[in-house]
Amino acid sequence: MEYMSQEGYDKLVAELHYMETVELAQVKDAIAEARDKGDLSENFEYHAAKREQSKLLGRISFKQKVLANARVIDMSQIANGTIQLLCHVGLTNLTRNMQVNYMIVNPHEANVREGKISIKSPIAQALLNKKVGDEVEVKVPAGLLKFRVDSIKY
Repeated sequence: MEYMSQEGYDKLVAELHYMETVELAQVKDAIAEARDKGDLSENFEYHAAKREQSKLLGRISFKQKVLANARVIDMSQIANGTIQLLCHVGLTNLTRNMQVNYMIVNPHEANVREGKISIKSPIAQALLNKKVGDEVEVKVPAGLLKFRVDSIKY
């Protein structure tokens, strides 16, 4: 079971719809066009299009499985006061003396550029169930980081 936000669920549904309606049609057209060029045994374009179709069908199947197991979280049911999935967390990086803000999300929604980190990441794992004022140390590939929890928003 995969817990995710309504926004993440809707985005995944849109991606799947686009892949099934637009990308799959484009690949089928490319296969048909390559097939019209003659001998398939030595037709590079045909084999490349078939490989692309296979990759796309694999991605579609994966997204379908994720959606089948997805559960949208009701934000009103999240426990107040501690860091949980879908929380916005304000932190002070005590190692570098700087402020950072993250939202803890499902791995399929993670995007560091948007400040969304996976609940499976080392930082999120260390922050789970912490409260404002708590300090945590996190071992990451770059070394040891120390954070203080400044704010939690749901």
